[in-house]
Amino acid sequence: MSQSELYVSLDIGSSSVKVLIGEMANKSLHVIGVGNVKSSGIKKGAIVDIDATVQSIKKAVDQAERMIGKSIHEVVLGIPANKAMLQPVKGVVAVNSENREISDDDLDRVLDAAQVISIPPERELVNIIPKQYIVDHLDEIKDPRGMIGIRLEMDGTMVTTSKTILHNVLRCVERAGLQIRDIYVQPLVAGYYALTEDEKNHGTACIDIGGGSTSIAIFQDGHLTASSVIPVGGDHVTKDLSIVLKTPTEQAEKIKLEYGHAFYDDASEDELFEVPVIGSDTKEQYSQKYISEIIGVRLEELFELILDELYRLGVQDLPGGIVLTGGMAKLEGLSELARHILQTRVRLFVPEFIGVREPQYTTAVGLIQYAYMEDMFYGRVGSGAALSESVKIEQEQQHQPKKQKPAKPESEGVVTKAKKIFDRFFE
Repeated sequence: MSQSELYVSLDIGSSSVKVLIGEMANKSLHVIGVGNVKSSGIKKGAIVDIDATVQSIKKAVDQAERMIGKSIHEVVLGIPANKAMLQPVKGVVAVNSENREISDDDLDRVLDAAQVISIPPERELVNIIPKQYIVDHLDEIKDPRGMIGIRLEMDGTMVTTSKTILHNVLRCVERAGLQIRDIYVQPLVAGYYALTEDEKNHGTACIDIGGGSTSIAIFQDGHLTASSVIPVGGDHVTKDLSIVLKTPTEQAEKIKLEYGHAFYDDASEDELFEVPVIGSDTKEQYSQKYISEIIGVRLEELFELILDELYRLGVQDLPGGIVLTGGMAKLEGLSELARHILQTRVRLFVPEFIGVREPQYTTAVGLIQYAYMEDMFYGRVGSGAALSESVKIEQEQQHQPKKQKPAKPESEGVVTKAKKIFDRFFE
């Protein structure tokens, strides 16, 4: 237990709010708590009702807390990619130490140097993702610490988002009584977790089909190169079924999950089921083939929109194909329909951890995996507590003088960014 680190991720989606408590040990994740509630106050990935969203977050947190019998007070937050923008940045510094050995302090300074760039007043910096480090013109270095040099450069990607969107998310998290450990944009962590190393390098699109929106993340040469959001998702399919079958939305959602099929050619004509009609005591009988046509039309439209968006992003070719994930990805026949429309290789990704073996948990798991990866790189593992646990807090207080000094410089650029933004909004 002394070598493990606890993380709590918060994934606020249009259809559900998910809280995941994970224990990371030796690069392996053990999920020990899950909270999943239907979200209120969120449309197409954006918050439209603060109070309703706060209640949804509290319910999801409460569910996860009950599983482990401890209180959550710190989360890794995933924010939607709505209005998110990627921008290349570069940082350059002179190596500080007398012996010219690159240290954690130099990494922190070059990260800060990359942030010295004009950002429009309506936008807010979320992350800077390093692509490569360059030491005295020697490039493609992943970790320059310990190397000898005079000049250290970093090429990276700056992720910014709408200040309004970020402000509203932070307000909800604050009102739910939670602190923020890190903030990441959702497509980044979903793609990082769902794609293999080869897929990230060759050029692959990770498509997360959620309830109210669909996010696209393009990875190439191991890094996120583009992201976008389409305001169409599984809720639109449910609404179509509700209108055509003249049945309540809740019933339409059940039908979609139990009998839905995305690919008309493979749907069954023999599988029949009854559907209650709104405003009537009668029930109508339909086949899977019939509702497959309704579902297929909407999803065909979605995949056509995805093709248009890929073209707009300048994506000419995807040697790694497409990886589908998100709540809608478990719909039967979706991969076949995607192959038919997108004319490329399609793979479905599902997390393989007990309790979260559904594609809707990809982002929640990805948040924990990505935060742990960054903590490992910057040497921050063991420095934080995600849960209120009196014994652990006392231990941290005893060791604080030793840990605080080295940890502070390296965390200024990325880790405390969330806290700085948070404090600036609510001081």
